[in-house]
Amino acid sequence: MNRNWTVLGVIAAGALIVLSQTFFIVDQRKQAVIVRLGEPVRVINAPGDPDPGLKLKVPFVENVVMFDKRSLALEAAQEEVIAADQERLVVDAFVRYRISDPLQYYRTLRDEQTASDRIERLVNSSLRQILGSATKDEIVSGRRGELMIKTKADVAARARSSRLGIDIIDVRIKRADLPTQNQESVYRRMQTSRQQAAAELRAQGEQEKREIIASADKEVAITLATARQEAETTRGEGDAQRTRLFAQSFGKDPAFAAFYRSMQAYEASLGQGDTTMVLSPDSEFFKYFDRGPNAR
Repeated sequence: MNRNWTVLGVIAAGALIVLSQTFFIVDQRKQAVIVRLGEPVRVINAPGDPDPGLKLKVPFVENVVMFDKRSLALEAAQEEVIAADQERLVVDAFVRYRISDPLQYYRTLRDEQTASDRIERLVNSSLRQILGSATKDEIVSGRRGELMIKTKADVAARARSSRLGIDIIDVRIKRADLPTQNQESVYRRMQTSRQQAAAELRAQGEQEKREIIASADKEVAITLATARQEAETTRGEGDAQRTRLFAQSFGKDPAFAAFYRSMQAYEASLGQGDTTMVLSPDSEFFKYFDRGPNAR
């Protein structure tokens, strides 16, 4: 009796083992490669042919290798790139890809770790080639989008020629910096350049200031000279008119003209209050003091 139970137990265990080797479940996010004696023979739930669920395989002869059906991300290791202007840049890049041909992917790469190493080498090689044809400024900002499009196309072409069984979705640069040993010298060059630009602007400002001052001084000199000329002309015209009027008045009333001229002489000689004159009391100079305006 015990022997029969033992036999039944062995049969049940064997049946369970056979069943576990026969049935398997394919998640809708996965794709299964059926490998028969080391050779991939078919794909279940392949791209464009969704068929997830419970599946069968030949026990002990066929094995199942699962690959992700979704897009995969890979961050490439830092790569030092020499730009076209001989500037060194440390570039961090990432790539997104999808397994489009699981059978070819398995034949070429076998597993995701090998695939990551291979794709990373492709990306780094493409970055060195594409970015090496551009200057540092173009890589950092000027043509970055255009360069990434070229890099993506180049990596995709390399992947197809290598028959990796993948589609490249995108390639991007996360960061492009100068190597640590070069940053200090670049900062010094930038500082020197800014100082030179500032000195040049100050020199230009000083020159413009001098030009403005010289122009203003010239305008002032011209204005003053013109004003003096006009003043002298006006004064000359006034003096001439005064002389003419005085001559006319002298001709009409010589006594008043003599009186007026004597008053001017009094003002010129005595107006300051500090003039000392020694004259005879009956001097003609003071005749108008004694006899008034009608003095002769």
